[in-house]
Amino acid sequence: MNLRSAILITYPNCEATEEAKSLAEAAGYSIEMTVTQRNITRSKFGIGKGKAEEVRELIKASKVDCLIFDEVLKPTQQYNLTKLCEIDVVDREKLILEIFERRASTEESRIQIKLAQLHYDAVRIKEKIKLARRGEQPGFFGLGKYDVDVSSLYIKNRISVLKKKLSREEKRKQLQRTNRVNLGYPTISIVGYTSAGKTTLFNLLSGESKTVGPLLFTTLSTSTRAIKFKKGKAMISDTIGFISKLPAYVIDAFKSTLEELYLSNMILLVVDISRSKEVIEEQLLSSIRVLNHMGINLGKVVYVLNKADSISLEEANEKQSKLVFINEKKNTILISAKKNMNINSLLKLIESKIFNEKNEDFS
Repeated sequence: MNLRSAILITYPNCEATEEAKSLAEAAGYSIEMTVTQRNITRSKFGIGKGKAEEVRELIKASKVDCLIFDEVLKPTQQYNLTKLCEIDVVDREKLILEIFERRASTEESRIQIKLAQLHYDAVRIKEKIKLARRGEQPGFFGLGKYDVDVSSLYIKNRISVLKKKLSREEKRKQLQRTNRVNLGYPTISIVGYTSAGKTTLFNLLSGESKTVGPLLFTTLSTSTRAIKFKKGKAMISDTIGFISKLPAYVIDAFKSTLEELYLSNMILLVVDISRSKEVIEEQLLSSIRVLNHMGINLGKVVYVLNKADSISLEEANEKQSKLVFINEKKNTILISAKKNMNINSLLKLIESKIFNEKNEDFS
């Protein structure tokens, strides 16, 4: 498949640029050039007017296919930038949706993605209506004035149909969960920032061979398997990865996928401890925001600091002691899922908590 060439606008730090490029690659884009600015949330173009005009000239000279903007743009900002640069503008929100669309492998995940995409389009259709009423020229997002009304009605009808389909899928999954609960098995869910190593850990604990790799969002649908402990059997689930600036409506679209978290006796929040302290804290905050948005009790969380083989033990321990989101050392463990490091200790920690007869929170 041919990659679409693009110019990337992002923040001037290595971590932000690395993640933005990974997102672009996962969505099928080839970054030909990177433009950075400290503030890319300005009112008219996201970037300053001078920088926007500079980008326009770069686009003319390079003849790339599109412009990727590493922030969530308001419809007016996206319109202004599209009009100025005369090129397709893909913001961070749209980029994530495009990755999700490429990764969707089940009927449920395909419905969830389509709902999220329709929500994204609906907001921009409303903006088109406002512009049309002000006398703006047709053509914004490829739609004329008449097309706007037709598209708006189509989106509403399509959302209604998809919600009914998703409801049927949710009932089917709820039945599966109820059956597991009736069996009396405690449940464990693995969550965390995308590419933290969740699926690698899931494979190791469950004996599965789910696809893993460097691309973001390898997992979009929940997989559940049984694992045996000395004190009994438990069910473990691998869930979708989180990412910063994930819109609330995307989380809501995946509510049925993430429903597993409500019923879990324990949540393993996987953290890539090899990253810088600042990045770890930002990724932890993004993950915790999702859990809070869903109303998940953080008392069930055990922080699994993964990829400890990539740094020294001293550095890993130092980072652990300085992470402001992790106050309870008893609910934290250093591991390497790739190297099978400290996994026995993790299993003992899980067993001691999920088979606790009092069934209390860990905090």
